[in-house]
Amino acid sequence: MTLVSGMAFSQQYQNEIPHDYGYKIELGQTVPDFELVLPGGSKTQISDLRGKVIMLQFTASWCGVCRKEMPHIENEIWLKHKNNPDFALLGIDLKEDEETVVEFQKQTGITYPVALDTEGSIFEKFTVPDAGVTRNIIINKNGKIVFLTRLFKEEEFNQMKDVINKLLKE
Repeated sequence: MTLVSGMAFSQQYQNEIPHDYGYKIELGQTVPDFELVLPGGSKTQISDLRGKVIMLQFTASWCGVCRKEMPHIENEIWLKHKNNPDFALLGIDLKEDEETVVEFQKQTGITYPVALDTEGSIFEKFTVPDAGVTRNIIINKNGKIVFLTRLFKEEEFNQMKDVINKLLKE
């Protein structure tokens, strides 16, 4: 069966998001638009990435679970897909300054881009107040949210990798 819409695709992998995940967005929803600012000042709108499979990874230097997950994202997702023109991976660092984010990238050894969310305004577009930071959002080529994770759970992480691989084949 060929899956055409992001919602049909997401329903195959996630029927619902657990309430305790703290998301205020829904599967099948169009990703809200926002500006991403990278260390050094380069900027892009998330809407400029339409047509690509997008992975957003919310993180922070003080987050132990994030530090555990990031090498897996680097080695199992980024290094595999970074040269694919239909894929974009962006870390989004919660409420830290540029110097901290650059040092965090060095400490973790990750090479994928990490945008600044110094005020937490991007994070707040996706989560309820006081939600935890470790989470990933997968967006299909049509800009629809199709997969959401929380914390670092091996089974869920592997499922997310499968979703990315299948979306890239569409």
